[in-house]
Amino acid sequence: MALDPLHIPVLLRQYGLTPQKSLGQNFLADHNALQNIVREAGIHLKDEVLEIGAGLGNLTRLLAVKAKSVTAIEIDEHLFPVLEAVIRDFNNIQLVKGDILNIAPADLFSHDGYVVVANIPYYITSAVIRHLLEAQVKPARIVLTIQREVAERIVNQDEKMSLLSLSVQVYGQARISTHIPATCFFPRPKVDSSLLIIEVDQAPKLSEEGIDWLFMMAHAAFNQKRKMLRNSLKPVLESEGRTVTDVLARAGIDPTRRPETLSLEAWVDLVNVVMETHQSAG
Repeated sequence: MALDPLHIPVLLRQYGLTPQKSLGQNFLADHNALQNIVREAGIHLKDEVLEIGAGLGNLTRLLAVKAKSVTAIEIDEHLFPVLEAVIRDFNNIQLVKGDILNIAPADLFSHDGYVVVANIPYYITSAVIRHLLEAQVKPARIVLTIQREVAERIVNQDEKMSLLSLSVQVYGQARISTHIPATCFFPRPKVDSSLLIIEVDQAPKLSEEGIDWLFMMAHAAFNQKRKMLRNSLKPVLESEGRTVTDVLARAGIDPTRRPETLSLEAWVDLVNVVMETHQSAG
């Protein structure tokens, strides 16, 4: 089923709408780019899809052609008249009004394995990724149109680690499939975007307790990332009979290093040492 392109500026004028800067509304208007997203997302007729930020429905309807079902979330209720008109010929789309950060995926899906596709505002990128990866009911794949610089920071393991890239690596494997120029959006943003694909592992690389320890330490370290680990982790790891330097040494980590220089493997080693030390102390 081939669909003709939607003309975003025309639709907005027709319904008397203006893109809301406060909601980060830059609608992906290029039909070829939209088709490429669906193709790169690897959507099949058996797939249940969660679309975050349905916007004007131009991606929603392309997903619906390929998927078993599409649950499309949109926070801006002013867009619903357009959305409902654009998708009226589809019976496999469910529209949901709301903020994904306030919606548990378990309320939308009964089992793991759904596919997330989203063109999200840059300012909520980190929060959305963490929300999805830490959900009780997990996706099999997350396909995000996000700021190119952020996408490259997530996947480039040779560069400095960030809290976001660490979060992603704990739960899955990330790659960039393509870049999307700013000219493909309306209104045109100031930066280019990339299509980031995260293949979510069946199980994270640490236990639930280990993940709690990881993020407790990572938050402390990255909140003071200019400090050496022996200083930034002191409030978290120092206790009676245990110094932060000792713990880091046992994990094979130089206490003068800074958090962005640690690989995922080093963080995992540190977590394992901390958990062993904590259990033996208890």
